[in-house]
Amino acid sequence: MGARAVRAARAVTDPLALAQALIAAESVTPARGAVFDVLEAALVPLGFAVDRFVVGEAPDGPVENLLATRPGSGRHLAFAGHVDVVPPGDGWQGSPWGAEVRDGLLYGRGAVDMKGAIAAFVAATARGTSGPLTLIITGDEEGPATYGTLALIERMAARGIVPDWCLVGEPTSARTLGDTIKIGRRGSVNIWIEVPGRQGHVAYPHLADNPIPKLIAALGAIDAVVLDRGNDWFQPSNIEITDLDVGNPATNVIPARAAARLSIRFNDEQRGQALIERITALVHQHAPDARVTGRISGEAFLTEPCELSSLLSAAILARTGIAPELSTTGGTSDARFLSRLCPTIEFGLINATMHKVDEAVAVADLQALTDIYADVIARSA
Repeated sequence: MGARAVRAARAVTDPLALAQALIAAESVTPARGAVFDVLEAALVPLGFAVDRFVVGEAPDGPVENLLATRPGSGRHLAFAGHVDVVPPGDGWQGSPWGAEVRDGLLYGRGAVDMKGAIAAFVAATARGTSGPLTLIITGDEEGPATYGTLALIERMAARGIVPDWCLVGEPTSARTLGDTIKIGRRGSVNIWIEVPGRQGHVAYPHLADNPIPKLIAALGAIDAVVLDRGNDWFQPSNIEITDLDVGNPATNVIPARAAARLSIRFNDEQRGQALIERITALVHQHAPDARVTGRISGEAFLTEPCELSSLLSAAILARTGIAPELSTTGGTSDARFLSRLCPTIEFGLINATMHKVDEAVAVADLQALTDIYADVIARSA
C-alpha cells in the first residue's frame, strides 16, 4: 500500500481525509487497485476482515470488488457502494483528482457519487457498535455492472453472509442533505428493433420492399401504448423512442433495413421480460420479419416503509431537523440487485453535481452524513 493509503488508515475518524484519499486514487470505471488499497487501509484498523477479488474479462472487466465484514451480535446492517467513477471530462477548475477544499467544498470526481458517502460510513463505523457490519463495495457500477454487485452477492452467498438490512450510499438528497430517501427504483429495459426490407430504385418500388413504413407503423402503435397510470409509490411507466437509423446516403434508393431503439422505465406493475414480449408482438403485427432484441438492465423494486426507513428518517431528523421524503424517482442503482437479499434503501449526499465538471460536496454535509450514518448504525444494533 502507498503512503496515501497509510495516511487514510490513520484518519478513519475523519471522513474528509478519507474522502480526499479515495478521490486522489483515480478510478474511472472499471476500478481496480489503488482506490481499494486506500479503503482496505482504512477498514483493517477498525476490525474489518477485508476480502478483495478480481473477476471478469474485457471488454467489461476485469473488475475489483471488496467485501468487508466485522462481527457482532444483533441485527446485521450492510452498507453498499461503488468506488468507480465516470470519466472526469474537461474544464475543471483544478485537477479532478486533486481533492482540494475551496470555500468549504471538497472538489473531485466521485466526491458526491459516491466516495464521499463511503468515507462517511467508514468514519461512522469507527464510533463503535455491537451489531455486525458488512461493506459491499464494487468497482463496476458506473459501467455495465456485469462483474460488480452481482459478483459480490454470489460471494456473500458462498460465505453465508445474509444481512438483515442494506443501506446504499447513493446521492439521494435533492436540494438539502436529508430531504430524500429512496425506497425503490423503476426498472429499465432497452429494446432494439430491426426491420428488413429489399433495396431497390425509388422509380421501381414494385421491385423493392421499403422497411421504413413498417417501422413507422410499429413505432406509432408503440407510442400509443399506456402501460399503467402509476400507483401510490411510483410514477407511470413510460416508453421512449431513443434512436432511429436507416443509414441511407442515397436519395434514389429504397433502403434494405430500418432500425430503432426503445428505452422503457417501468414501475413495479410491470416486469422486464413481459414488456419485451409485448413490444415484440406489437412490432410483428406491422413487420412480421422484424428482429426484436431486448435487454433488461434491472427490474423495479420497492422496499415499503419499514423499521429501516423509520430509523433512518429518525436519524436524519435528529441531525438536520428535516423529515425526509420517501421516493422512488430517478434512474437505476445497484439497489435493484441488493433488494433481493433483504430490505434495501438508499440515502446519501446532494446529487446536484454528480457526473458534472467540478463535482463537489460541502464539507459540512460530509460531516453531517457521518453523524447520520453513525446514528443509523447505533439504532440498528
